[in-house]
Amino acid sequence: MYKLDLHTHSEASYDGGISKQQYQKIFERNILDYVAITDHNQIDFATQLKQEFGDRIIVGEEIMTSAGEIVGLYLTERIKPGLPPQESIEQIKSQNGLVYIPHPFETIRKGLHPSTLEEIIGHIDIVEVCNGRAFLQNRSQQVVVWAKLNGLVTAASSDAHGYKGLGKTYTMVDEEPKQSTLKMQLETGKLMTDHPSLKALLYPKYHVLKKRIKRSI
Repeated sequence: MYKLDLHTHSEASYDGGISKQQYQKIFERNILDYVAITDHNQIDFATQLKQEFGDRIIVGEEIMTSAGEIVGLYLTERIKPGLPPQESIEQIKSQNGLVYIPHPFETIRKGLHPSTLEEIIGHIDIVEVCNGRAFLQNRSQQVVVWAKLNGLVTAASSDAHGYKGLGKTYTMVDEEPKQSTLKMQLETGKLMTDHPSLKALLYPKYHVLKKRIKRSI
């Protein structure tokens, strides 16, 4: 079995803080086997680490569309923010990437509204039904039902913005994940979830403040 996390934020995200050394550590300590780096509106850091760590890193991007956030997985080029969801999806698909929906139905973290999801449902590859940072607005039960009703592939991911957020919420798959087979592997995947720590919840605010102070010095 392989431990797979499809939603994490490195220090390249404005609110993220996972460093190259910390990604390396999670592999060395068998905390996770495969990780998608899904920084906000950029892929440079993920691309760099993929060159160093190989296929254990999945290049992703959490794209801010005009209607909320969508993650593209297995990307080779950055997709600019602000586009309509359908256009962002077209650009993901043009790279043979996968469309991953993070924290759907949420409003606090810019999740897609149900009406928007219905418009793009035929293009969704994976739905995040368990988010490691879901606390104040946890829509997991609602999303699980919606995904089952629509026959969608699901995953559990950490949405980690710092090292301590890794390794508690992830998906177990039977084979090494690949772009061409990931959806099929997730159909029989096992969702592993745990309650988020206070530190994991506060990482984004902490990193935003830390970077703001650093810029002002």
